[in-house]
Amino acid sequence: MDAFGRYLRSERGLVSGTVANYVDAARRFVAGRGANEMTTVTSAEVTGAVVARSAVVSVSATQNYVAGLRAFLRFCFIEGLVGDDISQAALAVTGRRRSLLPRGITKRDADALLASCDRRTALGRRDYALIVIMLRLGLRRSEIAALTLEDIDWRAGELVVVGKGARLDRLPLPTDVGAAIAAYLKHARPVSDRRQVFLQARAPFEPIASGTVASTVRRACRRAGVAEVGSHRLRHTVACDLVAAQVPLPQIAQVLRHQSLQSTAIYARVDLDRLRCLAQPWPLTTGFGSR
Repeated sequence: MDAFGRYLRSERGLVSGTVANYVDAARRFVAGRGANEMTTVTSAEVTGAVVARSAVVSVSATQNYVAGLRAFLRFCFIEGLVGDDISQAALAVTGRRRSLLPRGITKRDADALLASCDRRTALGRRDYALIVIMLRLGLRRSEIAALTLEDIDWRAGELVVVGKGARLDRLPLPTDVGAAIAAYLKHARPVSDRRQVFLQARAPFEPIASGTVASTVRRACRRAGVAEVGSHRLRHTVACDLVAAQVPLPQIAQVLRHQSLQSTAIYARVDLDRLRCLAQPWPLTTGFGSR
């Protein structure tokens, strides 16, 4: 388990919370096999472990278990503890989707969110900067909370973003985003030696958590009188706007910093007009006679 944890941190670049969850999944699987050596593990055992786990926990918990188990089985294969890579025997678990299509918000609602921020106050300046970053760059809430002063290259007009798996990306800093951040730093940010860009509005002025970013969006929705949405909907908004502008998927993937183009492909479904061109006409007659 210690070696597996080191592999996840050094080779996969996973954060400590994810490492702990994956190691816990591996420990559960090994404990469930009793005294049997890993060299004897079979695909049927792996599938059975997933089915058994799904019977006692939620869909999301089972999905986390599957992710950890797959990583563990790949690790065992790399280390020569098993003869074959049977990680795919940990079958994917899906829950009911609330929506078949990614959804953003309208430009009118986006403008309303920004207008609801009272930039005459320190909190309003911070809220405005957070929302502008999400609407223009599509950053995740955890990425915004983790931004440091060193991540902003004012001369080059770039922003360094630490994403999933400790991945570093340099994004262009749009004028309105840079102006919003600068206004916050100059007029609203509490005096502090902390290097994170965004701090709490009240003492002791610690760096904000990712949950603060999410609650900022919800507060803005209530002020603006629009339907309440989560912060990730603003990220979807960026992607949907790019699709509407007919930006190719590889470029959208670069903006969203997806590691796999498959993650970006879901946004192709929102362009219904172009998808209709691919649909084949439904036959009016069949071998069973006219309809």
